[in-house]
Amino acid sequence: MTPGLLPLLLLLLAGPPAAQPAPPTCYSRMLSLSREVTGDAQRLQAMEPSEACVRYLPRLYLDIHNYCVLAKLRDFVASPQCWKVAQVDALKDKVRKLYTIMNSFCRRDLVFLSDDCDALEYPVPVTTVLPGRQR
Repeated sequence: MTPGLLPLLLLLLAGPPAAQPAPPTCYSRMLSLSREVTGDAQRLQAMEPSEACVRYLPRLYLDIHNYCVLAKLRDFVASPQCWKVAQVDALKDKVRKLYTIMNSFCRRDLVFLSDDCDALEYPVPVTTVLPGRQR
C-alpha cells in the first residue's frame, strides 16, 4: 500500500463526516410552516376549547400553491376572535410569519397552480395511489 492511500482508506471506512444538512430553501420553509400551521389549527379546533370563540375561528387548510392562501392568511390574522387566548395568539404569530415569508422574502419562489378559494375550506384529500400505478 502506498503511504497516501492509507489515510484515504481510513477516512472512507470512518464514514461521512457529521455535517449539518443544507439549510432550508424558501420553498421548503413555506411548505413546512404551512403544514405546521394547518396541523396546529386542526388540533386547536379539535380539542375541547376553553374559550367558545375558538369554534368561530376560520378553518385553516393551507395550500401554498393556491393563490387564495394569501388572503386566507391575512383574514385569519385580522379576525377579532380569541384575541386573548394564548394558543390562538401563538397560531396567529405563525400565520403572520408564514404570510410575511410568502409575501416578501420568498415571493419569487411561489408558483400558484390554482385560485380555488373554496378548496381552502376543506382538508386536502390524501392520495394513496402510488405514482405510475394510476389507471
